[in-house]
Amino acid sequence: MNKNLKQYLDETIIPIYETFDKAHQPDHIHSVLNRSLSIAKDYDVDSDMVHVIAVYHDIGMMYGRSDHHLTGARYLFNDETLRSYFSNDDLILMSQAIEDHRASKDEEPRSIYGKIIAEADRDLEPEHVLRRTIQYGLSHFPDLTFDEHTDRLIEHMERKYGERGYLKLWLNVQENIDQQKKLRELIKDRTNLKTLVKSIYDEQLRNKTE
Repeated sequence: MNKNLKQYLDETIIPIYETFDKAHQPDHIHSVLNRSLSIAKDYDVDSDMVHVIAVYHDIGMMYGRSDHHLTGARYLFNDETLRSYFSNDDLILMSQAIEDHRASKDEEPRSIYGKIIAEADRDLEPEHVLRRTIQYGLSHFPDLTFDEHTDRLIEHMERKYGERGYLKLWLNVQENIDQQKKLRELIKDRTNLKTLVKSIYDEQLRNKTE
């Protein structure tokens, strides 16, 4: 990867995520980046473009969560620094990938780049999903009681990850397939689910006071 481009991403773009909620910190970006590059090895794609898409995929959170896939796409497309490294067509393709990555989007991503970032952003390891959901809840709904946080989490898990949930897998990534199965089993096992939620919830509260 171009050294100057990587330096720009590492020193200018990724630090922006430090201002976001705990579920969208730089560690999330690095995790999605690593998964993106791993998935991309099986496809004929430009690894630098995969890298950029991963770094920018949630940047729109600075303008709010609801349209972050759209505002993030515009942010990337309008970034003049990127125009030093990529063509206008490349920028369009990367912007479309960010628009298409959102889990709630019904339509199939328009390119392999969109499918790669969508799959990479599907962190389906059950404990990670619970932790990020609880972190988001504590950041955005701090006045909720534990029981209210739990009810919100269960409703979210069913709606997004359940058997009839809206999250879709677009590529045959075995890790995601296996983790999705485990997650759906956990959703059905409410006793175990609530035990894990309580453990992670208490952990997050301890971290806030330390």
